[in-house]
Amino acid sequence: MAFTAKDVQALREKTGCGMMDCKKALTECDGNMDAAVDYLREKGLASQAKKATRIAAEGTVAVATANGASAVVEVNSETDFVASNDEFKAFAVKVAEVAAKANPQDVDALLAAKDDESGKTVDELKQDIFLKFRENMQIRRFVRYEGVVATYVHMGGKIGVMVKIDTDVADTAAVLAMGKNVAMQIAAMNPAYLDPASVPAEVLEKEKAIMVAQMKEDPKMAGKPDQVLAKIVEGKIGKYYKENTLMEQTFIMDDIAVGKYVANTAKELGGNIKVVDFVRFEKGEGIEKRVDDFASEVAAMAK
Repeated sequence: MAFTAKDVQALREKTGCGMMDCKKALTECDGNMDAAVDYLREKGLASQAKKATRIAAEGTVAVATANGASAVVEVNSETDFVASNDEFKAFAVKVAEVAAKANPQDVDALLAAKDDESGKTVDELKQDIFLKFRENMQIRRFVRYEGVVATYVHMGGKIGVMVKIDTDVADTAAVLAMGKNVAMQIAAMNPAYLDPASVPAEVLEKEKAIMVAQMKEDPKMAGKPDQVLAKIVEGKIGKYYKENTLMEQTFIMDDIAVGKYVANTAKELGGNIKVVDFVRFEKGEGIEKRVDDFASEVAAMAK
């Protein structure tokens, strides 16, 4: 029995499933709408679509290296129970591996990319893991770097860091060991920028304006001319760089700047090493978590 685009749309409205899943269901069921609904339920897709609106602020961050590239991904779940499960964590690592190999341009492309080992797409693997736990899961974001990349995962997936390095040093293992130390710095200190040159001009001007306003509120500084305040601000900017840029931060493993640590390592290894980029993912950052107010719920039920 043939079906139309309107039938596909009607099935989407009934189940909340994606267009391609609905089209496949109708094809498999010869256009029979009720059978197609059952087909999607049996596959777990209808249930998954309904749960996709639930807040998924837990999860894990994973990294993987393959074919000369590395990727870090954040995969979210609803509960910490699922996030701490080994199968869920293995799924996240698999997603990172596919991202490294396939070089997708966005999350949709990553979902469509195939895993070499299973032959399934990432979206199909996500459906498989959903059927095990029955809660909303989302691949939220990823970043991929090529070349020499140091990686670090903190607290079993709470934070994941990648550091991209340019180097002519032949001892790649030693460079990566240095890079991992830098990645641990990033995990711990969360710098906003790579170096002073990376700080946008508008951000710098805003910081300067705040500093000037603060000094004008200080009775000891309020009477000083603007040009004097401007010179004091230039001196304070150094502190801003030290707190907010990776290369200027004090290295957590030694009392020197991170940039100095990198330079010292390059000198010891007899070559050039430059940290050119980094990315830090912390699971759930920026996601508003659901707050259950049981007292209010009980009070409302009693009315």
